[in-house]
Amino acid sequence: MDSLLNAADSALRTLFAKPHAAQPCPTLAEQATQLDASQSRASAALMRVNHVGEVCAQALYTAQALTTRNPTLRAHFTQACIEETDHLAWTAQRLDELNARPSLLNPLWYAGAFGLGLLAGRLGDRVSLGFVVETEIQVGAHLQSHLDQLPVDDHASRAIVSQMRDDELRHAHAAQDAGAMELPQPVKDMMRAAAKVMTTVAHHV
Repeated sequence: MDSLLNAADSALRTLFAKPHAAQPCPTLAEQATQLDASQSRASAALMRVNHVGEVCAQALYTAQALTTRNPTLRAHFTQACIEETDHLAWTAQRLDELNARPSLLNPLWYAGAFGLGLLAGRLGDRVSLGFVVETEIQVGAHLQSHLDQLPVDDHASRAIVSQMRDDELRHAHAAQDAGAMELPQPVKDMMRAAAKVMTTVAHHV
């Protein structure tokens, strides 16, 4: 019952409360960000997608912590969720600075990611960890593509995305070290296709 209440609390806080970061938002010293209207819109769309990714990360790790029976692994997922809260807070703050809103479909994205986390967890700890590895590797590549797309002068967004990319790849390595199995290629392809749908829709809605 406590685990279910914690999961519900995490969902409510992710979707409806203002997130608070434990670590300061990354910045590029002495590089002020000045964008025109077109650049601001482009940055806002990309940061909205990144914010959706962090909403999904909260759901994924919360579900995996709920399903595992291994206390050490539960602590691993819980810690990763806490670290991802920094990313959630940073992207939310950046959207505010750009006078942009988060995705209107965040409850849907959260529910979908939570369901995937439950499924992965039910298939066993090694599968669950393998899901983390593949997710974080794909997210890392996605964030790198955003660094290529963000306006060159958007130093604030670029600093956030760069730190997020490094953190996601660190999470992937940690999951590998914890005993993750490699997922079959068709599963990886399906994950990539689902992520493509999400990022395309979230770019606009």
